[in-house]
Amino acid sequence: MAPVVASPDLRRRAVLVVQTLAVALGYYAAGRLGLVRELVVEGAVFTPIWPPTGVALAALLILGIRCWPGITLGSLLVIMSLGPLRPAAVGNLIGNTAAPVCAYLMLRKVGFRNDLARLRDGLALVFLGALTAMLLSSTVGVGLLVLTDRLAAHSFWPVWLAWWVGDAMGVLIVTPVLLVLHTVTRPFRLSRWKEALGLALVTCALVPLATYSSVSLLFLVYPLLIWAALRFELAGSMLCALFTSVLATVAATDGVGPFERLSRIEVMIKLQAFNGTMALTALLLSAVIAEQRNTRRSVERACQELVEVLEHLAAGDAPPGRPTKDAENGTPSTDPGPVEKARPVQNPGPAGNPGPGDAARGVDRPEGPKDPDGPGSAGS
Repeated sequence: MAPVVASPDLRRRAVLVVQTLAVALGYYAAGRLGLVRELVVEGAVFTPIWPPTGVALAALLILGIRCWPGITLGSLLVIMSLGPLRPAAVGNLIGNTAAPVCAYLMLRKVGFRNDLARLRDGLALVFLGALTAMLLSSTVGVGLLVLTDRLAAHSFWPVWLAWWVGDAMGVLIVTPVLLVLHTVTRPFRLSRWKEALGLALVTCALVPLATYSSVSLLFLVYPLLIWAALRFELAGSMLCALFTSVLATVAATDGVGPFERLSRIEVMIKLQAFNGTMALTALLLSAVIAEQRNTRRSVERACQELVEVLEHLAAGDAPPGRPTKDAENGTPSTDPGPVEKARPVQNPGPAGNPGPGDAARGVDRPEGPKDPDGPGSAGS
């Protein structure tokens, strides 16, 4: 029996199914992690950071718009894990899917690049991907709670604000980390590994102190973010921000450290303000540093190319990568170059006699009239 060769269409469909299931499982796993820590505002339970929004947007940016069914499937699995399905779950599925899809479309519209190596990319992720697009999911979700009488109308705005900030924080913290893990390919040098280990040890010692101390020491985190951004750009700063945000969320939900003896509303405001400013600092600072370094590399590369062109011109050769007109037309060029054209004639000597320069080049000139009185004339 001859082996069956899968057609390209069948392979593409198989890849699409695998990607959809992977996105759904990633969304569900992130949702379960986000539900580990919860806060209650106006009788509604919400998560300070909702990681699935970051997973969904990162999947769209990496895989493309075709993976949106995986987001819907993952959202359905999360809703089913919380209790029986209700008619309002359809609205939540639409909102949870539409928000990251709108974020993806807006980011692609403005030319967003996944490496986040430009300041405009960081600003686009903040203002379009997080703050603007997540208005859709929070408005749909809280609006359905009010319409189904599961939430009082006067509690709409506090719950809406908590929902919106949680979804936005998922984009600001989780999406950059996933994009960095997808784009980082080159390994660090040994000296960089030593510095990275030192930064990790300092972070593991200082961040728990800042988030669990009864004295408000959260400001100690910002020097770590600056160090990580200056030396390791987006990878270091966002990993540091993610670790700090997780510990701050745990401390806030436990009501310890800087969040001790605060009301639920005060805990939410303080936690979200800290997480938001920290994520913005890490993201935008690392984007500015990466953009400046890329600009410097481009200038150095342009200067090196200019030096090479000048060296070839000084040597009398055509600049590299600049073919002459005859070469472009497919005919070998005999143009001696700018230096050969400008070379003066070397001592041509008397008329009719080849000069030293002509002899060196093997140029034959026609002989002039012979002197009748010379030794070679007739009758001598």
